[in-house]
Amino acid sequence: MIKLEHVKKSFGHLEVLHDVSLTVEDGNVVVILGPSGSGKTTLLRSINFLERADKGTLSIGDISVDLHAAKKKDVLNVRRKTSMVFQNYNLFANKTALENIVEALVTGHGVPKAQAIERAKLELKKVGLSDKEDYYPSQLSGGQQQRVGIARAVAQDAEVILFDEPTSALDPELVGETLALIKQVAKEGHTMIVVTHEMSFAEEVADKVVFMDGGYVVEEGSPNDIFYHPKEERTKQFLKRILPPSDYII
Repeated sequence: MIKLEHVKKSFGHLEVLHDVSLTVEDGNVVVILGPSGSGKTTLLRSINFLERADKGTLSIGDISVDLHAAKKKDVLNVRRKTSMVFQNYNLFANKTALENIVEALVTGHGVPKAQAIERAKLELKKVGLSDKEDYYPSQLSGGQQQRVGIARAVAQDAEVILFDEPTSALDPELVGETLALIKQVAKEGHTMIVVTHEMSFAEEVADKVVFMDGGYVVEEGSPNDIFYHPKEERTKQFLKRILPPSDYII
């Protein structure tokens, strides 16, 4: 189980996370929704120490850390239990698709290189890119780069995979195939936290939906609860703006 408790984060005088708490059960998919600027990505980045929270604790597996005071060893332990899929792929431009995955395994997790290569080849095959092992990111489409990013995340056998708006940088025609791949990853039983604007994906895949606004968790519940029976007025307003009237009941 992953548990975040009382997480706060400010950038200068702007507080972007206000006492946020979140629990994710093993094997579950939690989707975080909300308007731009609601703190979704900052929360995700705080889990992986890409941002250092001002306050709060994280429990993941058998470890618990203070998000503000964590030492280098604590950060490393958390990063070995998490992997992340980024909006803009974050692949090394000077490494091939295969090398991007191998690097994460060897450097981040201490996997022997021969074993890392074998695992990287397996994951590239699973995402349909066996024939692109030796291609550099500049030779791949956006959708292919994101598939490499997903393969890299899955290869690390993390206790939780974090997805930060994984389709936001893609051309519209590539969104569907990327979402289908993420659905397949979910079906394999991976614990996942997904920040996305894709409502139909959230409804189909999520075990729990969390709606954030203004740095607060406004409401959380099952997809049915959030999309068809929201309790909070702010949630209702958000849904009215982004969903056709026939798609929700409030």
